[in-house]
Parts: sequence; structure tokens; C-alpha cells
Amino acid sequence: MPTEETAKSAATGDGSVAATGEDSLTVTDNRTGRRYELPIESETIKAMDLRQIKVHEDDFGMMAYDPAYTNTASCTSAITYIDGDAGVLQHRGIPIERLCEKSTYLEVAYLLVFGELPTRPQLEDWTYDITHHTFVHEDIKKFLTGFRYDAHPMGMLLATTGALSTFYPDAKKLEDPVERYLATIRLIAKIPTLAAFSYRHNSGLPYAYPDNDLSYSENFLSMMFKMTETKYEPDPRVARALDVLFILHADHEQNCSTSAVRSVGSSGADPYSAVAAGIAALYGPLHGGANEAVLKMLRHIEKVENVPDFLESVKRKEEKLMGFGHRVYKNHDPRAQVIKDHAGDVFEATEYNPLIEIATELERHALEEEYFVSRKLFPNVDFYSGVIYEALKIPPDMFTAIFAIPRTSGWISQWLEMTAEPGGKIARPRQIYTGAIDAEYEPIADRSGGNTISGPPATRPGA
Repeated sequence: MPTEETAKSAATGDGSVAATGEDSLTVTDNRTGRRYELPIESETIKAMDLRQIKVHEDDFGMMAYDPAYTNTASCTSAITYIDGDAGVLQHRGIPIERLCEKSTYLEVAYLLVFGELPTRPQLEDWTYDITHHTFVHEDIKKFLTGFRYDAHPMGMLLATTGALSTFYPDAKKLEDPVERYLATIRLIAKIPTLAAFSYRHNSGLPYAYPDNDLSYSENFLSMMFKMTETKYEPDPRVARALDVLFILHADHEQNCSTSAVRSVGSSGADPYSAVAAGIAALYGPLHGGANEAVLKMLRHIEKVENVPDFLESVKRKEEKLMGFGHRVYKNHDPRAQVIKDHAGDVFEATEYNPLIEIATELERHALEEEYFVSRKLFPNVDFYSGVIYEALKIPPDMFTAIFAIPRTSGWISQWLEMTAEPGGKIARPRQIYTGAIDAEYEPIADRSGGNTISGPPATRPGA
């Protein structure tokens, strides 16, 4: 890193700076007049390179302030590539459209975990291992009985996933490749079982055990909906659409839940605990609740004839258009068209639902109106997934739990990638302190209580 002297030597006679290389950024600190040259790699500067910028030698050094990490790369990764401006999503370099057309979810999960598509024998072994790890310990069922009948499925999924670490204590041997592999297949295999058990608990139904004769998506549908029949046989159109949805949700770069998995995993926590952290992040409505919000919007519109008036209300900012636009994709969500192509098959295989007509009419109007097109408000994957889950008669509370099923392969892939990096460090973001310094300790008799909770006890939290 250039010192103050080398930085000054880059200055020209008129006080401007002549860059010493194309792949660098020259920074002038107007407080001191010192100039620094920061290397640029992959269109990025290292935040630690800012630390050399000081007013005094005993200063901590310059930091970058970036709430919510909106412009900060926290890691390097070779798993998922997104170009939001161009509407591109690729896993290990393969476009998501091609994967949905050619692959199954378990093949994509293998791709995420191992970095390449499997050979036929590898896929057969991988599928066998996952299929034969779908059962959970019977004590998990006892654990579930402790939840209220109306407990949210995500809360139950969060708790039971975290509890897996107590059933597999050897998962803490992070350096053991066998234990890492076992944790990988156990998580991918058991999360659907735990999610389905949560649904059955809410419904007051007996738990339906996994069926090793069924595919991954078929098995989940069986555990959800099997009743008295000896063998549950899902409609192949529905099973394929669900498998495609699983592919579309498998990984999405460094989102909130994936960052949570990496952050917790950086402490050396076992993979079950790290994935539980991802589920906790996904539990938040700003992350995993978008498709549920779509259904609420469609029910609020009530009927097809109300769509134009609703969109006018959106323009006046009186209503919110849910399921359109995306924080990452500034053009179109590449996943949206894929699942839309499968939506028709689902609608044909299921009972008529008037919400589908409202959704179709809403999409048609929005794509024809300049107001929405100019703002790049195109349907995203959540718009279609919510409608499909509704057609499958899956309750909205289960939507996010179903989201967590495929995302588990992405979370564990990110965890494996992070743990394999040499010299890994525990996550420890910096802060900008805005509180008091060297404040006096005030005796309790002299405290005004101006910042305490006021009001009668019944209004206090927890009362």
C-alpha cells in the first residue's frame, strides 16, 4: 500500500493527482491534503485500505458507513451470479432458465454444493443419500407437540432445525469432510419433513412419513396432503411445477438470510445452527413474506372489474402493488417468466380459483401501462409463486416455510464455501457510535426517568 510519501509523489505541479495505474483510485483527504492510491480489484476497493487515511497517527483510521450493506461486498463467492440490470441469474455459470428446463431440484442442489453438474452415477448416489435421510428422530414429533395448535410453521421450522444440532453433535467437527457431507444431505433431506410436520401439526392431522419411492417434490406433497390412501400419487404437473419453484428459490446470492447463515457460521457454529439463523432471517416479512402479501392484495382487489381502479390507486400512492419490481432486478426477474410458463399446468390440475383471474388481469394491465413499465415494475417470482401455492390449497402461513426448503441447499452451499476459505474470520461489523462519552453516574434518587416506559402497567410490554 502506498505511504504518504508515495501518495504525495503522484501529485503534479498544479496540485492535481496523476494516477499511477489504471486499476486504482486516488483519494485526497481535504483535512490533511494527503493523497492515497487505493487498488481496484473486481470494481471494488478494500475497506481496510481506507484505514490508512488518518488525521493523526493515533487515529483509528477511516471507515466506510453502509447501513444494510447496500454497497458493501462481505465475501467472495463462486456460487450464484446476478446481473440485476440485465435480468440475469446463474448458478455456477449456468443460466437459471436452462436449469429449470433441463434439471431437477436435486441436480441443481448438487451443482450448488459441489460446483459442477453430477454424472449419472453421482446423481444417483446423491439422490439415494438424500432420499434415505428424510426421516427425522421420533423425539422431534414429541418436540412439536409442545407448540400451540396455531403456532406459525416458520417458528416451528426454526426451532426444530436448530434442535437437529443436538441430535447430531458430531456436526461440530467442522474440519471433518464426512461430517460436513452428512450435515449437507441431512439438512436438504429433513427440512421438507420438518416443514410438512409443521403443517400437519397446525391442521390437527397425523404426521405423514416420507415415502422413499417418490421424488423430492412428490414426497413433500405426499407428507403435506396424504390422508387415508395407501399410496399418495401427486399430479405430475403439480410436482414438476413445485420442483421448478424449488430450483428458482435455491440460492440468490448474499441476501439477508444467506448473510445470516454466513455470519453465524463464521463463529464456528455447527451447520444446523447456521441454517436455523437463515430460517430466522427468512421469517421476517421483508424477506420471505412477499408472496403472502400478493395474495392479500388480490383478495383486497376482490374481483376482476376492480383492477383498473386499484391500479389508479397505486399511481396515487394510496395502495401498494405487491409482487412487482425487485430490489436487485432493475429490468425483469428472470425467474418470473419461468414459473409463469408452469403456472398454467398447475391451474389446469387444480380447482378453479377466482384469484387467478384477478392476478392475470392485474398483470395484463400493469404490463400495458406506461406508468408501471417506465418504472420497471414487472412481475417477480413472488407474484406467481403465491398464486400457485394458493391454487395448491397451501395456507399462506406455509409459504415461507416452503421457501426455506429449497433455499436450504443454497444456505449450506454458502456455509461450505465459507468454511473452506483459508484464514476465515468471525464476522464483526464496525459501528459509528452516537451516544454519550464519559457520562456521569446519576444516583437513582436523582434520576428523572425521562427515557423510561410510562403508562399503566397493563400497557407495558409483556404485561
